Amino acid sequence: MIAVMVILFLYQPVKVEGTSMMPSIVDQERIFINKFVYRFGLADIGRGDTVVFWFPGDTSKSYIKRVIGVPGDTVEVVDGNVLVNGRALSEPYVPEEYRDHMSMLRRVVPRDEFFVLGDHRSSSNDSRSWGLVPRRYIYGKAVFVYWPLDRLGLLR
Repeated sequence: MIAVMVILFLYQPVKVEGTSMMPSIVDQERIFINKFVYRFGLADIGRGDTVVFWFPGDTSKSYIKRVIGVPGDTVEVVDGNVLVNGRALSEPYVPEEYRDHMSMLRRVVPRDEFFVLGDHRSSSNDSRSWGLVPRRYIYGKAVFVYWPLDRLGLLR
């Protein structure tokens, strides 16, 4: 009963499918997401959080991405460089070989929506192509890798 309560309300195991979050999270990795922290308002969704959400184009699918823009932010991508509120975003989690040279016109992130990107920019299907994620679609924060064992640990 305790395990059921933990899985239903606190942490949920998730298998990652795809390479869009490499090298932070790799294909077929198993992680725990915290479903409690956002649901009950214990924490705000913040820039840099790795979130799991229902894909706005097909809510039968879940995606995992990093939050880049929060409500009120202005986000622009110039030749692969992300600018938030007119300043270059420091992204140590995106290695040079995973960057691309896409550009995107400046947009303001509206209330209750978020701009998300994958860390592996050259292979990520994200807000640059399909738009913003409504707050109500975000259901968890990625917090811990539990498989494979050589990657065991907290996510950053």
